[in-house]
Amino acid sequence: MAEQASDENGSRLTERGRATRERILRAAADMMYVKGVNATTLDDVRAASGTSKSQLYRHYPDKDALVRDVVALQAVEVLERQHQLLRRLNSIRGLERWRDAVIENNALRNGAYGCRLGSLAGELADQDEEARQAIARHFETWEGLLEAGLARMKDSGVLRADADAGALATGLMAALQGGYLLAQTARDVKPMRIALDMAIDHVKAHAVPPEDGKSLEGGTAGS
Repeated sequence: MAEQASDENGSRLTERGRATRERILRAAADMMYVKGVNATTLDDVRAASGTSKSQLYRHYPDKDALVRDVVALQAVEVLERQHQLLRRLNSIRGLERWRDAVIENNALRNGAYGCRLGSLAGELADQDEEARQAIARHFETWEGLLEAGLARMKDSGVLRADADAGALATGLMAALQGGYLLAQTARDVKPMRIALDMAIDHVKAHAVPPEDGKSLEGGTAGS
């Protein structure tokens, strides 16, 4: 990421320094995802990344600075995957393929740990205002990808002209994040699938009825 080209003091990093910073950040992101932000200490990160105290504190003098970069890293990776899945969304079938992709990915862990962004929001939203605002922006970007796909579906005649793409996108995001939480506690993705199926059924309720036996559910989801 561009912000990683210099350390917390603004000094330019060498290639070795960038690699050390990346190792620290990756170790912190993985630990905070599995253990939680509050349960992860700088000493934990130092041990996991194989760095000395001087190296760690050069790049991250306090935990808040590290958490900010963890939020940014998780957002980049989550949103890049969602962009790939949603950039060509233009059909109900494409929306179902997006649902299948996120559920299959979450099923690899039996739902454990939840959403990489949502889990951070759950811990930080009421503790760190700067982090809350950053995560809110990232969720807006994610929701915007869904809204853009739904707008394309309106433009192509899959959805009725009076369908509110923004409201439908919010409903899908709420079902997705709620589904992540239910799957996390159940260690089963079945509740996540039910929540997303119900949200997609609501989108289908705004679909233009097919004429002459033609289906409007073809198209792609970019996946």
